[in-house]
Amino acid sequence: MVRWPEDNVLLALVFIAFGAAYLGRQAMRSRHAVRLHITGMGASYIVMLTAFYVDNGKFLPLWRDLSPLAYWLVPAAIGLPIMGWALLRHPLVRGVHLQET
Repeated sequence: MVRWPEDNVLLALVFIAFGAAYLGRQAMRSRHAVRLHITGMGASYIVMLTAFYVDNGKFLPLWRDLSPLAYWLVPAAIGLPIMGWALLRHPLVRGVHLQET
């Protein structure tokens, strides 16, 4: 059931996630923008998880015990360090070509 006044924020998150994923996909087409690809796709995933927890967190075990502010912050608190690690360490970002087996 759609609850438009309450779901407006979810619609905004959908547009942000789609825009980030589109940017990441377009970056990969150029094959030279690996960092932009990782950033776009990672940001899209973080925003999608945020939207999911904002909408469903109050019904999920463990999550329902957390503050509603946690629904907004936890996906980024976990996802951003992973994205940062990928931006610093991934072989394609560092320019190391992977050998085919």
